[in-house]
Amino acid sequence: MTLIETIVLAIVEGLTEFLPVSSTGHLIIATALMGIEPSAFVKLFTVAIQLGTILSVVVLYFKRFFRSWSFYLKLLVAFIPAAFFGLLFSDVIDNMLESPMVVAITLVLGGIILLFVDRWFNAPVTDDSDDVSYFTAFKIGLFQCLAMIPGTSRSGATIVGGMTQKLSRKAAAEFSFFLAVPTMFGATAKKLLDFYKEGNQFTADEYNALIMGNVVGFVVAVIAIKSFIGYVTKYGFKAFGWYRIVVGGIIIVMLLSGHSLSVL
Repeated sequence: MTLIETIVLAIVEGLTEFLPVSSTGHLIIATALMGIEPSAFVKLFTVAIQLGTILSVVVLYFKRFFRSWSFYLKLLVAFIPAAFFGLLFSDVIDNMLESPMVVAITLVLGGIILLFVDRWFNAPVTDDSDDVSYFTAFKIGLFQCLAMIPGTSRSGATIVGGMTQKLSRKAAAEFSFFLAVPTMFGATAKKLLDFYKEGNQFTADEYNALIMGNVVGFVVAVIAIKSFIGYVTKYGFKAFGWYRIVVGGIIIVMLLSGHSLSVL
């Protein structure tokens, strides 16, 4: 990958990781648009740059991560379903990661849900993510498993999952951010392990790309998180729903008409 491609993918990751629009789906679309071949390193890169976005959550919510042991236990309980099913269906997930059509369809379906989610779950009881129970955390973790389908959106699935458990939009979004830390760290660790087990080694340029990608992803994610919390608390999710439908619809039309997504 070139330096420009590295920066573009990192910006896409930082902007979309914590928005309910699917960072994985957008990275798949971005790599296709730029004509980047899905090599072993590229597949690793699109996961490993999540480390920078993880750090953004820890930095922004630093005090919350050192408040109590129950905080970590709740995140662990919520993380268990994704860890179990992720290992069980890892090969299936890897195959779907190469399909822009899967991304497009799930973008549209998820967008339709976001159009109505504010109306469906408009009577929140919990406005503080610290008040989430262990059982509620586990149920939100089950929703997170839906994000194994590219285009679904990890943050979108967990936020909607939280709202079904009567969390406010703000509390659901914050818990989604916190849950991203063990989930994304685990996914990155597994990808790195698989990368080395397959006999791959990093080149100097690839090391530089990983460093640059994580730095850019961190900065952009900090801005995205601050903006998203304020916006979604005030306006809800409808705009994200329409965005997903439009983007997914355009991709479906392009693919069905025989056009390649590669434009570069």
